[in-house]
Amino acid sequence: MSENPAWQVAEDLGATVQRSCTHLDQAQDTAARTVRGCEDCLRTGSRWVHLRECLTCGHVGCCDSSPKKHAHAHAGPGHDLARSLEPGEDWAWCYADEVFLRPAG
Repeated sequence: MSENPAWQVAEDLGATVQRSCTHLDQAQDTAARTVRGCEDCLRTGSRWVHLRECLTCGHVGCCDSSPKKHAHAHAGPGHDLARSLEPGEDWAWCYADEVFLRPAG
């Protein structure tokens, strides 16, 4: 896998201190492992609200508004970054540093 051509911390206009992310080096140029839905929900018959893709391995999980929160459950050392798979959305989240990310450039 090659490094992702760049995510950066999104500016927080209301913050007095700019936050940082120490996990940007985990972002890889991966392909989602499925486009059908949350991998875990599909396996167990559960439902999801929105989908997130791990930027390290391509795992597709459901968001924190979903009953099972599979993307958050997947997050952990080495898998801290997830991007939105929702149409029209171009952002990611670092679960460890709790910051929004946007594409660099």
